[in-house]
Amino acid sequence: MRLMLAAALASAVPFFGALPVTAMAQQANSAMTEVLAHPRRQADRARDQHRHPAETLAFFQVQPGMTVVDYMPAGGWYTRVIVPYLGSNGTYIALNPELHPSLTGYWDMYRGTAEKFPAQARGWVGDGGARVVGTNTNDVPDALVGTADRFLIFREIHNMRRLGWLHDSLLTARKLLKDDGMIGVVQHRAKADAPAAYTLGENGYQREKDVIALFDAYGFDLVSKSEINANPKDPANWERGVWTLPPNYNGAPEGSDRRKELDAIGESDRMTLLFRKRA
Repeated sequence: MRLMLAAALASAVPFFGALPVTAMAQQANSAMTEVLAHPRRQADRARDQHRHPAETLAFFQVQPGMTVVDYMPAGGWYTRVIVPYLGSNGTYIALNPELHPSLTGYWDMYRGTAEKFPAQARGWVGDGGARVVGTNTNDVPDALVGTADRFLIFREIHNMRRLGWLHDSLLTARKLLKDDGMIGVVQHRAKADAPAAYTLGENGYQREKDVIALFDAYGFDLVSKSEINANPKDPANWERGVWTLPPNYNGAPEGSDRRKELDAIGESDRMTLLFRKRA
């Protein structure tokens, strides 16, 4: 992991302040290693084998000191990595969509992000690390416009499509990102020939070419693709959607043989895409 992370960082940006590339990469590598080993991640660590946080953030060229938007951080799995990794010179922006009044219950956690999220994040990571800011797409402060180096979307494209958030969210991404800012996307991946009826959002899976086309339509050019989060064991055609697989196990009671079969498959096959904002 250390060699992969250092190589990805070294190829990303030629200089970070006055530090040469090798020194920057070594410092970032050391910071990530420390973050992933921290006791606060004890419950999160089991999913590292499926989510590959170090390799994924290196591919997205996320570095300490940056301003990073995390779209719909929910329970904070990536928050507990990114906030401490960015360090005291960084800024972490939690962004949630504007919710329709009919979405209640579970969805209430995404409301009032500016008021609720900073304290919630501090409860997860303590007082160290990046400055934490929260906002919703309908209430972005002017001070944040054009400040973000990266905008990250982890497994939310299907929700953006099925719940009508895609348009406003990608316009907000353009608003927040710097002129050369980039978007990193991890998303459950459907088969290339999956029928449209299966990939409109309700099953979680999206076709890679459709995601690339959507971002192109909103002014984001594909920079690179990675198979970091691929899982060829996933047939990506589950009747109950992606939630059939771990960690949800829909329809597979705890302790059942079915769960053992699903554990052998693992979590979903995922695309990992990097886009750059264009003028």
